[in-house]
Amino acid sequence: MRRKRFGAGAMRVLPALLLAVAVLFGSIGLAEGGLQMEIPVTDIGPIRIGQAENAEAGTGCTAFIAENGMAAGLDVRGGGPASRESQLLNPLMAAQAIHAVVLSGGSAYGLGAANGVMRYLEEKGYGYDTGYALVPLVAQADIYDLSVGDAKVRPDADMGYLAAKKAFENPNYRDGNHGAGCGATVGKIAGMETCMKAGIGSYAVRIGELKIGAVVVLNALGDVYDWKTGEQIAGLLAEDKQSLRSTSEYMKRSVAAVENKFTGNTMLAVIVTNAKFNKTQLCKIAGMGHDGMARSIRPVHTSADGDSIYALSVGEVEADQDLVGLLGAEVVSEAIVRAVENAEGAYGYPAARNLK
Repeated sequence: MRRKRFGAGAMRVLPALLLAVAVLFGSIGLAEGGLQMEIPVTDIGPIRIGQAENAEAGTGCTAFIAENGMAAGLDVRGGGPASRESQLLNPLMAAQAIHAVVLSGGSAYGLGAANGVMRYLEEKGYGYDTGYALVPLVAQADIYDLSVGDAKVRPDADMGYLAAKKAFENPNYRDGNHGAGCGATVGKIAGMETCMKAGIGSYAVRIGELKIGAVVVLNALGDVYDWKTGEQIAGLLAEDKQSLRSTSEYMKRSVAAVENKFTGNTMLAVIVTNAKFNKTQLCKIAGMGHDGMARSIRPVHTSADGDSIYALSVGEVEADQDLVGLLGAEVVSEAIVRAVENAEGAYGYPAARNLK
């Protein structure tokens, strides 16, 4: 009788053990009432992602396009943003949908990339009909990467046009040194001599019909930590340039005011979901997404960063706003890890894979 009871119990336990193995290997995560499965960020809904870069100059752009419009929200926490059409995403503004978001290098000089995206959409017949012309609504935010490659080469309308064209004709999103992540670096409190190469990263999950993901351009002043383990995985290099040290501890050496904390920073993220929300709700979800930055970057949201998160709704799935905000923070954190893991050393700056 004991053997019979043990056998029945084992049969009941076996599915849970198999699920635990899947969770351990990272492809499936537990979620209340179902399974949380990793999916490609390009598999969320009717949104196109295209990238273009000038690898020699160390800069590029990434375009997110929903040609028929998408609800969008924005939350800016950094003190030094370079952005365009941000007020369109203010809940008090009339526009309830936009056509594209562009993330780019080039600091404020790169904001012209949106002109190319607009030109491509106009040629394709997409935009807000004003009666005299179609006007595509395109928001944009940029990182400062002028210190990495050629400071005189910045994303422009032609590069934006190419990214939009890729999004439609040959979607080419990849993590690493691509698109807006081409010239991204981290750990710059002591200047470029002891910083590290980072890049662009993505992570997305599905729970039932709900899909949500994030793309981040990792270009922070501070250090990067694995949000699950607390381990520092990138940031300020030690003097030997083979190991890491703490930006927080470096800053604590003096309480004197620093007028210029090296302006080559800013972290950007786009959260995309197929859940149906308006832009007021999406602004809140974007705000909750900053929790993911705070878990992973130290320090974050400084006066020398322009940290910004867009939240985009490209579907009709009914879902709880706070759940989506919670998941938004998680996918941002994991996308940051992917940006570190997929970055390659370039322009004389090592990536995490190059450290001992």
